[in-house]
Amino acid sequence: MAQITASMVKVLREKTDAPMMECKKALTEADGDLARAEELLRVKLGSKASKAASRVTAEGLIGLYISADTKLGAMVEVNCETDFVAKNEDFIAFVDQLAQIIATQAPADVTALNQRAMGDGSVESTRSALVGKIGENITVRRFQRFETADGLSSYVHSGKIGALVDFAGDEDTGKDLAMHIAATKPRALDASGVAPEDIAAERSVAEQKAAESGKPAEIITKMVEGSVQKFLKEVTLLSQPFVKNDKQTIEQMLKDKSARINRFALYVVGEGIEKKTSDFAAEVAAAVSGS
Repeated sequence: MAQITASMVKVLREKTDAPMMECKKALTEADGDLARAEELLRVKLGSKASKAASRVTAEGLIGLYISADTKLGAMVEVNCETDFVAKNEDFIAFVDQLAQIIATQAPADVTALNQRAMGDGSVESTRSALVGKIGENITVRRFQRFETADGLSSYVHSGKIGALVDFAGDEDTGKDLAMHIAATKPRALDASGVAPEDIAAERSVAEQKAAESGKPAEIITKMVEGSVQKFLKEVTLLSQPFVKNDKQTIEQMLKDKSARINRFALYVVGEGIEKKTSDFAAEVAAAVSGS
């Protein structure tokens, strides 16, 4: 039996917002397996115990660039250690310039991007100089570049959530799509784009919940399939209710406007990165006891 530590309970509580004792029970039942414990909590407490995917866990900014003819665009996430630095003018300028370089020069990946010219040197030398000037580590995490025969639209919310959309339609439709995506955070256009492992995880949770109902096997099968289909509707863009008119789905809205969406990219600053936290009182106590 694995030893369940306070730090393990703390991590699970931060990922799920579940009560501390429930986290400890789940970890004990899962023999210390964090992923399994999170799944057990979802079975017991429902969807409110699955917030890790959308939680912002690091600081930084989303940068966006779209060409004047809206045929070329890019989105980049750059991370830093504190939100204070994310508001620094030099940092903001660096992020904005990166997005333009990505769009116009089409680097294959972050490594290639770091070698591109910027200022009096390269992206990497400029980043390094900025680290020295500001005093915080800065990393270029990821980017997405779109080139299209149709058009591009984008939306950034407070610098922390960014959406880049490749679509055919009028300007207002493009803006509506980008804002909707930033608000609802879909995982894919339709069910075919949802990762198989995500569907399998949802099915596993649904099967465990259904099994506790004590209903006949054929009913359980229908319950599980219903849960999976509900999940897919919630996380796929075309099936989601339009935020400006929940009486119609995005698919219906696009049809009404004779528009279509080809693809989209969505970034949330720090998504999936574990944020380092510190307990100042504990650090002081440790320093005193060690002196």
